[in-house]
Amino acid sequence: MKAVLKVICALFLFAAAPALAAERWQQLPAPAPMPKADKTGTAPVNGIDMYYAVYGSGPPVLLIHGGLGYADVWGAQVADLSKDHTVIVAESRGHGRSTRNADPYSYDLMSSDYLALLDYLKIEKTAIVGWSDGGIIGLDIAIHHPERLTKLFAQAANSKIDGVIPTVMENKTFATYIEKAGEVYKKISPTPAEYDAFVTQISNMWASQPNWSDDDLKKITTPTAIVLGDHDEAISREHTDYLAKTIPGAELIILKDASHFAMLQDPEGYNKAVRDFIDR
Repeated sequence: MKAVLKVICALFLFAAAPALAAERWQQLPAPAPMPKADKTGTAPVNGIDMYYAVYGSGPPVLLIHGGLGYADVWGAQVADLSKDHTVIVAESRGHGRSTRNADPYSYDLMSSDYLALLDYLKIEKTAIVGWSDGGIIGLDIAIHHPERLTKLFAQAANSKIDGVIPTVMENKTFATYIEKAGEVYKKISPTPAEYDAFVTQISNMWASQPNWSDDDLKKITTPTAIVLGDHDEAISREHTDYLAKTIPGAELIILKDASHFAMLQDPEGYNKAVRDFIDR
């Protein structure tokens, strides 16, 4: 009888126990609320209206979101960095509150949009913190317009399409991100019914870009951090190591227990990594 009671108790405790929580790198927390902006609006650049917001004062830092994303993903970083920096966030063409036109997407074009925004805001030089597509845009600017940069913190960026992990679209966390991105688009985009058309347009770029040579990367003179979460779903560690070795003087930073969405999963650790690099 005692043995039977032990089994029943064990089964009861097992059934009553909460399900094991997902590891931190498997979670996709909602972004922290954005602080109140000192200045916000849209800038007319390259035939589109580009949404931007500016916070705080001090050395400038431009935060560039990833593909299908929007500026508010940086809520925790803006709250921290704006204490002693001028923080600029914006939304790439077709993303968030920015419009798009029929021009084919390219990283050169999107880089040109951000440089035009800096001109509009009368900011000569800035540090860039770029995530995913934002990191690629940062690399593009570092290759072609180093005079506009003080430092580059490029997280989850690739310089060739083979840097992307082939199974990324099968990853549950990444699939959740894409689903949520579509929901946000429908709420804030000036063209809320055109998400599929927008994704098709930008996917044409992703099929062949970026595609920089070793010589292109070796031109970079901007102090650069190449950054990756140790559980990134989208960009391979091998490719990240290659970038860090090829870009002259680049620093490799691996974010612990974090994935492609490290700024959401570990905002404190992410902010420290950014500050340790750009404020050095």
